[in-house]
Amino acid sequence: MNLAFLVYHDILDDRVSKALKDLEIDFYTEWENVKGKGHNSDAHLGNRPFPGFNNVRMIAFPSDELLEGLILKIKELNKIAEREDDKIRLFQVPLEKIV
Repeated sequence: MNLAFLVYHDILDDRVSKALKDLEIDFYTEWENVKGKGHNSDAHLGNRPFPGFNNVRMIAFPSDELLEGLILKIKELNKIAEREDDKIRLFQVPLEKIV
């Protein structure tokens, strides 16, 4: 099992929601209004100099096939991103147990 964290600028929420719906991934935990800065991206701190926030979705994957489908979809969406800041980040970590 694996756990994936999707981190993206909040203005991309519709794009991420559609991707998950298309893949029939209807299970996740979401954090909104998350502050942060990634490599090669603008800071999103919710203030005047650094407007906007990030959103984070945590998804536990019971199968590798579903996760691989999401990875392909994220790569596809990132190819059309006009700026580095408009890319969706996916962080994958092993998941040992769900209780």
